[in-house]
Amino acid sequence: MSLDSGDSAPECSVAERTVTTRVANVKTKPCLSVVTLSLIALLLACGLAAAQDQVARRPTAIPVAATAVHPQTFTSLLSFDGTDGAGPITSVIQGTDGNFYGTTAGGGSFSNGTVFQISSQLPYTLTTLYNFCSQANCTDGAGAEGGLLLATDGNFYGTTYSGGANGYGGTVFSITPSGALTTLHSFCNLTNCADGGFPYYGSLVQGIDGNFYGTNGLYGAQQYGTVFKITPLGNSTTLYSFCRLTNCADGAAPLTGLVQASDGNFYGTTVAGGANSSPFCGVDCGTVFRITPGGMLTTLYSFCALQNCADGAFPLAGLLLAADGNLYGTTVRGGVMGNCPSGSVQGCGTIFKITLSGALSTLYTFCAQGNCPDGADPYAALMQATDGNFYGTTFDGGANATGGTVFSITPSGVLTTLYSFCSLANCADGADPYGGSLQQGTDGNFYGATTDGGLYDYCLTNGNPGCGTLFSLSVGLGPFVATLPTSSVQGRPVTILGNNLTGSTSVTFNGTPASFQVVSNTEIKTTVPKGATTGAVRVTTPGGVLVSNTNFRIWQVLRCNVCINTN
Repeated sequence: MSLDSGDSAPECSVAERTVTTRVANVKTKPCLSVVTLSLIALLLACGLAAAQDQVARRPTAIPVAATAVHPQTFTSLLSFDGTDGAGPITSVIQGTDGNFYGTTAGGGSFSNGTVFQISSQLPYTLTTLYNFCSQANCTDGAGAEGGLLLATDGNFYGTTYSGGANGYGGTVFSITPSGALTTLHSFCNLTNCADGGFPYYGSLVQGIDGNFYGTNGLYGAQQYGTVFKITPLGNSTTLYSFCRLTNCADGAAPLTGLVQASDGNFYGTTVAGGANSSPFCGVDCGTVFRITPGGMLTTLYSFCALQNCADGAFPLAGLLLAADGNLYGTTVRGGVMGNCPSGSVQGCGTIFKITLSGALSTLYTFCAQGNCPDGADPYAALMQATDGNFYGTTFDGGANATGGTVFSITPSGVLTTLYSFCSLANCADGADPYGGSLQQGTDGNFYGATTDGGLYDYCLTNGNPGCGTLFSLSVGLGPFVATLPTSSVQGRPVTILGNNLTGSTSVTFNGTPASFQVVSNTEIKTTVPKGATTGAVRVTTPGGVLVSNTNFRIWQVLRCNVCINTN
């Protein structure tokens, strides 16, 4: 799928054409160009035309040896076949049991997506936990394009971009590890969907206050997206509606999730709007913004500030808060102007760094090499691994000219292509990793999904066959532990995720001992000890000391429900 105005939309299912019509009927504002309206319509509706196809066979895992500068092992864990889901838009997340959980946007028993679990060991068994649209009129939601969030209560939370009690607009849901789903909120509750609708492929984030925060790609008071807060009980509040300023200078269409930084504020991107205009993206090239928990929004950066959008355009993915305190992200367009594999002449995307105050620098421009073996169109967000480097995917390009890539990039901007998809006939190893960042499991390996490709060619979209895959990539990084949450106050409970935790004898927070209970081989329950300061969590196991992948941040309670970062 291309983002350019000259491209025709892929053929959609009846359900998707309905969504396309609703998007097209949104009252047009002068701030949004035809390019951007087409872009939003494609992303919200037709980006996954094959997700409705049905088939009935199951594959086995396929080990694939990847060729790259550094030794590694790429493994295709599973190919979706339609009956068990189709077209996973986002990546998977590790649960407290060590298994991985995720969503598909299509397929399943009712052709409207699933929530699934896949085991972390051979034979990588997939279990469908829930089939969306199982209730009349899809009141339980349809099209789970966003990823899952593992919350502090041990349950998963997510969104659907359509369905719900109001017919369309999407939902927020919770689901237990065993598959019991609860619809917490249905969007478009208010007249003209003033509360927002169509939460696209950004995962929810759980704030330090225990509430969940997210974005809607469309609707709201000005019809072009919102930021919302929702309590664990389902009480929703619209914090901000975009396009409030003239020509949408404050941004429009936030299609992905938020991240909470050490200052307590949330940061995100809009794929459209902003203060700059360019012949390459019209008057809406996208923004980076900051929003307080109370809803005060500040636009930190408007893309296409440089000639020919050398600084990037259309930041489709969310942001990463890195260990250095800065934010990192990607843009789908901009950079070096030229012909991309998709046919775009608007540039093939960038990787950027931006400070919390809004100073942006471009780390890498894709298609810097002839024929784009380094990839093109980075739709997904970055993640920072235990080696300090960033890892991500591109939707297009690579050594095989199509299918996309997996890459690593150093904080200084040195990029290495780790794997090129479509290395097997008919893209049996997967193709087109769309949204959602890679996830690093506590075994040290990376896990991800491709929207297309795989063993079954019953689904066909984006020019590549297949209903999508799940994959892992090992680059030799060792095991670690992860904490849930990654920040809190003294005396609050914390869950530690890992492997081979049975028999652990010590847990410390930046050197301060903590009481703990080993729940299973993959889970420890503990409490932030008095006197703890921001730093690494260490667990002493029979196999050695495991260190947390990020520093655990300590907050100080100023008054009820108000916290500040003390380190």
